[in-house]
Amino acid sequence: MHTADAAADAAATASRAATTATATATATATTATGSVATATSTRTASVPASAPTATGSVATATASAPTAPPTTTASVPASAPAATGSATASVATGGVAAPGPLLPRPRAAGRPRFPLVATDLDGTLLRGDLTVSPRTRAALARVRAAGARHLVVTGRPAASCREFLVAIGYRGLAVCGQGAQLYDASADRLLVSASLDRELARSVVERAEEALGAGPLELAVVTAAPENRFLVTARFTDRMRPEWGRVEREELWAAPIEKVLMRHRTVQDELVAAAVERAGAGEVAVTHSEKGMIEVLPAGTDKAAGLRLAADRMGFTPAETIAFGDMPNDIPLLGWAGYGVAMGNAHPDLLAVADEVAPSHEEDGVAVVLERLFTHA
Repeated sequence: MHTADAAADAAATASRAATTATATATATATTATGSVATATSTRTASVPASAPTATGSVATATASAPTAPPTTTASVPASAPAATGSATASVATGGVAAPGPLLPRPRAAGRPRFPLVATDLDGTLLRGDLTVSPRTRAALARVRAAGARHLVVTGRPAASCREFLVAIGYRGLAVCGQGAQLYDASADRLLVSASLDRELARSVVERAEEALGAGPLELAVVTAAPENRFLVTARFTDRMRPEWGRVEREELWAAPIEKVLMRHRTVQDELVAAAVERAGAGEVAVTHSEKGMIEVLPAGTDKAAGLRLAADRMGFTPAETIAFGDMPNDIPLLGWAGYGVAMGNAHPDLLAVADEVAPSHEEDGVAVVLERLFTHA
């Protein structure tokens, strides 16, 4: 590192430490042997998270191509804890965003300050019409030209995000399914996928409904990979898509699933999420992915866990990563990364923990930040 760059980085770090409140959170992950380990992480000193596994869930390597090898237990990088050891997860909550952008000065030569750029899709990289603008495409091309890598980290399962990745010419790894899937977009192949125990999921739903006392929740499930079908109950949505399947409530549990989605038409999302978290009692992961949508996933599954797994395989550290998001399910994502950017349209909970607030997704906020960061690319 050049002396001038080191001084600039040190000044930025000191400013950030003086203005940003440290936020802590406790995360749990369940090991392959069924034991539960707890890890406390901070916004300013992120702790790597283990691959997403959970009691009742199975991490498997699967392939969509007919010639792929049979399903086997997913491999875990050497740096991750052994299957019989403890697992850790990094989640940051609370805290206050520092005033103004704190990105270090772009470097005219050598390795970029952030060689890994992790972005959410919906509400972040994608505009409201589900397209990526020409300006954002150009900014991503600038990232690649500088020798940095773009990593998509999305709540969508691989089967649902494939079309968007193809549209922008995306190559390499992507984190899908809220961190439950590691997908090789170049080979159109799932490398890791975690499933959710159906009986546990049904029990959590029933307990949450009882706690809310406001009638039944409207439900949907994503079936297990590689199919990843989206099945919904009759009143889950007013805008049914052709590729979705409408089923009776009991049919939701007829086949292996990866996650449950739920909503209530009269109860606030935050109250639904709180009831589900109490009902899950640490046996499942609960996240708020979009307005009117709460998700239940295998315990230990979040975007930080998926990002860590992908970053380990790609050879990047949290300090080398900048992340962009818009909803509470992106809090772990920004918490793991060395620098977190919330979109102008972001949920207040994410705004509270971000290092910077960019313009909205409709205003190409991701491109605005990347253009500044990669000025000399």
